[in-house]
Amino acid sequence: MLKIAAITLPGAPQKITTTLSTRDRLGHLLVRLGWRRRQYRTEPALYRIGSPTPESPVIVTANYTLTVDTVRDACAGLDLWVLVIDTRGINVWCAAGKGTFGTGEIARMVKEARLDKIVKHRRLIVPQLGAPGVSAHRVKQLTGFDVVYGPVRIADLRPFLAADMRANDDMRRVRFDIADRIAVVPIELVMAWPLLLIALAAGLWLWALHAATFWGAVLPLLGAVVMGTVVVPIALPLFPFRPFVLKGLAGGILWALLMIALFPADLLTAARHLTLLPPVTAYLAFNFTGSTAFTSPSGVKAEIRWFTWPLLVWFAVGVILYIVDMARGWLS
Repeated sequence: MLKIAAITLPGAPQKITTTLSTRDRLGHLLVRLGWRRRQYRTEPALYRIGSPTPESPVIVTANYTLTVDTVRDACAGLDLWVLVIDTRGINVWCAAGKGTFGTGEIARMVKEARLDKIVKHRRLIVPQLGAPGVSAHRVKQLTGFDVVYGPVRIADLRPFLAADMRANDDMRRVRFDIADRIAVVPIELVMAWPLLLIALAAGLWLWALHAATFWGAVLPLLGAVVMGTVVVPIALPLFPFRPFVLKGLAGGILWALLMIALFPADLLTAARHLTLLPPVTAYLAFNFTGSTAFTSPSGVKAEIRWFTWPLLVWFAVGVILYIVDMARGWLS
């Protein structure tokens, strides 16, 4: 667990800097690549940025260090209190869905930090993306503090505060722009490493048996993994379906058709591409729901309920055709 304290004063909240160091940025890079992601945490506590007074605003955030660093970087020049609650190292939106960014933990930290003794007002600014896990009236009952839902993005905190804590429509709009999607692609690739390893291992095995089958067997599978983890996430709005599984299937079918067009094949090989590749891409694209800010737990459960068995059957047919097609190549 990380402590990001610039100064420690006995009996006072710790002050955190708003300047990110080279070490901080290296940590961000490594965590986006999956390195010790679950251990990338900041100690839950009340912190101060700048020189806050008893009248200064209090913002609540998660103890995922990448989130805390984003908050402190965006708050340079402001004077405020930051209540970091224990979300087990998970970001605000995901923690709200899992229940760790919630009413009980906020109330616990307000009491533990003795916030009522530090500030004169009774307002907590909670990120809008944390709203699914927070019951404002229960927080009020438990702590005496009112919950004010802040903007979606911490970059809008300054104008939000300047407008007397009133958010306009633009501050409430949930975006997931191309830069946001590209930022989470590396972890999607890292999470897909077992499939990449399987594809490469299968390719080496096939090459040992019959060198001519290597690219024909491995390139389509590798491409399907890249399609599901990189291309579909980056081009997400271009696929005209709401379920992520269908977006992935569309990308997989396009990739299969491209393989058929680039490497002319008979009916069996074409059928193998069309049955094996789309389910792989669909599965990987579905995993991307956990990286977006506009899916819901109920929607994810619905996709699992609707598509799991059809995808498994589709994939099983593809595996059978793959084996038959490869065996035909070896025997020829």
